[in-house]
Amino acid sequence: MEIRDLKYLMAYIIPLSTFLSIYMGGALSFLTVIVAFFIIPVIELFTKNDTENLSEQNIKSKLASRYFDVLLYANLIWVYGILAYFIYILQQYNYTSSELIGMTLSTGIMLGSNGINVAHELGHKSGFWPQNAAKLLLLPNLYMHFIIEHNYGHHLKVATPDDPATSRYKEYLFTFWIRSISQSFFSAWNIESNRLKKMNQAMWSYKNSILRFLFYQMIYIVTIMIVFSPFVAIILIASGITGILLLESINYVEHYGLVRRMLQNGKYEKVETFHSWNSDHEAGRIILYELTRHSDHHFKANKKYQILNHYDESPQLPYGYPTSILIALCPPLWFKIMNPRVEQWRKIHLEGH
Repeated sequence: MEIRDLKYLMAYIIPLSTFLSIYMGGALSFLTVIVAFFIIPVIELFTKNDTENLSEQNIKSKLASRYFDVLLYANLIWVYGILAYFIYILQQYNYTSSELIGMTLSTGIMLGSNGINVAHELGHKSGFWPQNAAKLLLLPNLYMHFIIEHNYGHHLKVATPDDPATSRYKEYLFTFWIRSISQSFFSAWNIESNRLKKMNQAMWSYKNSILRFLFYQMIYIVTIMIVFSPFVAIILIASGITGILLLESINYVEHYGLVRRMLQNGKYEKVETFHSWNSDHEAGRIILYELTRHSDHHFKANKKYQILNHYDESPQLPYGYPTSILIALCPPLWFKIMNPRVEQWRKIHLEGH
């Protein structure tokens, strides 16, 4: 590990700001919203993109270091610790509607960035610990089926009309949320159904991972309702939904308008480094554990976050992920900025063949 690798500790800014938003209350209940969608975008506007790739020696060194894995697993402590603190605070004090909205949004952003996003990274690793850590991080979002759909659906079908998580050209972010969330669940169900059929296992049984996930999520919510209150359960559900919408907003900007060619044999071309939008804005890269180098992630799905590469042929977003999400919330502005880029990309990669 090198000194500059300490930069990944900055990913804990989101849970730290969430803790402060709950602790301080008042206007600061929106602190995580401010950090994620104001402070980080401003930093990215005034800092240069980092397109540097690691040397072979550095890659070997980073792969051998457990530091990068420890950073991921530590998010279990952050996420569940802050959730426990949030529940405690909700039981102790009466808050204004504004404070509740701010704390709920702040917690939701943390559940998206340090919950689902970290679960995404761990879910690509094999073995008992990373797989179960990923599921635990998905639990508070009530989105455990993501681990199936993402690994066995999205990575196979990305940049095709068959992928729920690939946003289509001229599709609105808000309609994408509905389509992606609903179709991703049914896609995960079909993937699991096909797996069980191949194993000659009953669909409606404990062997069905989706049914187990739904059961775990139900137990999570019912336990909170019984031990604490229905009000606390509603607040945590709202936080989980916020995390889901953050994830799906990231999906939207990562894949907007990009498609793979259909080959003469009826199959799609293989996934290349130009089939996802990238952002080399370093602040967003650090906060999201290099998720913004998304082209390399899809090109080599099992590649660890600390060694992902920049590729010159990968289409680049004009702004970082947080700024891009804000722009996507205003469809006319998003289309004005992104549609010419998509059309240029298609001329090169579709019409150019």
